[in-house]
Amino acid sequence: MTVGAPERTTLPSLGRVYRTRAGVEVKEFFRQRESVVFTLVFPVVLLLALGAVLDYDLGAGVDFPQYFMAGVITAGVVGSSLQNMAIHIAGERSDGTLKSLAGTPMPKSAYFVGKVVQVLAVTAATVALLLLVGVAVYGIDLPSGTDWLTFAWVTVLGAAACTLLGIAVSSLARNGRSASATVTPLALVLEFVSGVFLPFDQVPGWLQDLASVFPVTWLAQGLRSVFLPDALAASEPAGSWELGRVALVLGAWCVAGLVLCVLTFRWQDRGTG
Repeated sequence: MTVGAPERTTLPSLGRVYRTRAGVEVKEFFRQRESVVFTLVFPVVLLLALGAVLDYDLGAGVDFPQYFMAGVITAGVVGSSLQNMAIHIAGERSDGTLKSLAGTPMPKSAYFVGKVVQVLAVTAATVALLLLVGVAVYGIDLPSGTDWLTFAWVTVLGAAACTLLGIAVSSLARNGRSASATVTPLALVLEFVSGVFLPFDQVPGWLQDLASVFPVTWLAQGLRSVFLPDALAASEPAGSWELGRVALVLGAWCVAGLVLCVLTFRWQDRGTG
């Protein structure tokens, strides 16, 4: 009797693993009703509420809803990347999901690729919803011509930088239960001092300098450049939109965020074996 050679198992390609993991992350997010409502609907509620209450002219014929459009999109990006990412990863660390994934043959990089794809998908949905509501309710003037290209690269770079920062910040929470209390105040403070909820020139100078260290400030500034007339660039700290510096700082944060992730990421809660 001849015993045949054992069959060789063919492992899926890295690209297929990445696509599968990305699909899992996107599906899991949209199945969580609370996360979907908070991440997608909250920025819309913010736009509707503040746009209705704060009705004043900011100069150059710009009303508050038009000015706030850049800020509320920034808040949506921060919510879906930095805040949502940090809280969810801390939860997955506490409930053992990360430990289980680390013990599978799946490349660990696939986990992070899946998270980034999830953030980009949620960001696209959030931005589309905000633009739709902004135009329908307040008659927001949309970007035109090359401003759409600027809008795209600023949003993608900002989302990437905030995602990596969120992954790093997830390690600050001791466990999943404390994640929201740890991360949400940090995100809100960053948004306030970065000119997301009020004109940046009304933020004290020393806070402007502090905020300029982080990517949220530059994301908001880059988005203001596509929703506001050039006349309002004079209100920026440098008197211009500084799109070159916006690209440089957000790109640098992508690199710095990646380094922080490598140095700080934990697959288990502190104190566990």
